Amino acid sequence: MITAFTNARVVDPARGLDELGTVIVDGAVIAAAGAEARNQGLPEGAKTVDCGGHVVMPGLVDARVFVSEPGAEHRETIASASAAAAAGGVTSIVMMPDTDPVIDDVSLVEFVLRTARDTAMVNVWPAAAITRRLDGREITEFGLLRQAGAVALSDGRRTIANALVMRRALTYARDFDIVLAHQTHDVDLAASGVMNEGLFASWLGLPGIPREAEVIPLERDLYLAQLTGGAYHAASISTALSANAVARAKNDRADVTAAVTINHLSLNELDIGEYRTFFRLAPPLRAEEDRLAMVEAVRDGTIDMIVSSHDPQDVDTKRLPFADAADGAIGLETLLAAALRLHHNDEVPLLRLAELLSTAPARRFGLPGGTLAPGAPADLVVVDLDAPWIVRENDIRSKSKNTAFEGARMQGRVLQTMVAGRTVFAT
Repeated sequence: MITAFTNARVVDPARGLDELGTVIVDGAVIAAAGAEARNQGLPEGAKTVDCGGHVVMPGLVDARVFVSEPGAEHRETIASASAAAAAGGVTSIVMMPDTDPVIDDVSLVEFVLRTARDTAMVNVWPAAAITRRLDGREITEFGLLRQAGAVALSDGRRTIANALVMRRALTYARDFDIVLAHQTHDVDLAASGVMNEGLFASWLGLPGIPREAEVIPLERDLYLAQLTGGAYHAASISTALSANAVARAKNDRADVTAAVTINHLSLNELDIGEYRTFFRLAPPLRAEEDRLAMVEAVRDGTIDMIVSSHDPQDVDTKRLPFADAADGAIGLETLLAAALRLHHNDEVPLLRLAELLSTAPARRFGLPGGTLAPGAPADLVVVDLDAPWIVRENDIRSKSKNTAFEGARMQGRVLQTMVAGRTVFAT
């Protein structure tokens, strides 16, 4: 089937396009996109979808998604996560290895790919563990995991404390041409902290986590990336100190990229209010000056991508005193709408947002998609930039409901999501 999306604002960062035009989908691939496609006319027999001036852009690629299958399917399954992703305009997810058992061998990578093929609406790409059981000591079989289909290496929520292990991991990752994605958190320095260290934590009577707990292991990793020549990705940074460290490493020509979660672009520590556990995150929500530093780092290119860090938690782990609650919030369904706040506030241009949400992660992890170029997979999303809506628990498709945006008013909604030429979500 040939489908033509006409009267569309075509946004394709891979080609620098932001223009009125047409997108033509032939089967599972893009046949043409942009003003040139509009001028060429429509193929005979094409099904026409009038977009009414709404945006057509590449489907989002979320490079940090925690899914609880296998091991805790009551929180989230690959199927339910993919349904939430489709509703949020996300056509590809990189699934973290924090499962039970951990995705640290070939059989688990194959399980994820097989389950995704049978149950998922969107593309699911597994990231395999850097170390066995995520214990930070023994490196996994990178080559076999890569061959089985792992697109990245990560210890998920865990930080590798041993610098020699990290050096070896970066060296072997370089040899197998795979990116190592790492979240940095010094557990000793953070101690028993549960939120950002500062005056507000003192007011709430909660132990704080200093910003240095993130940047000190990050600095170590960045120097090791320069030493080894390995491809390093800072999976989730949240402070001005970390942004400065990444900028320095890039200036030194290290093979380094960085991501920020949409939560750390949209929220700050004050949103915790009166001990609201849905705002207990990892990294913790920071001070407003750090949030503004993240926005600036997104704008100037220091940060390469925005992720949801989708992390389902149920009532047993969230409906607790703040200090006892688990970290994490879901975010697949709100990723795009929350990011559009930066566009509506004239802080980040739409073309740059699309690059951060789609093109850059696809390019970094070697995934198909992230572009509307002819011949690319027909993974796209149609977005009404101005449609207002409210995030309500009853509308959430994820099995877990721990959103940091409950009750939030959004401007910008997904109208249609297509994966490989097949519509997987439509309003």
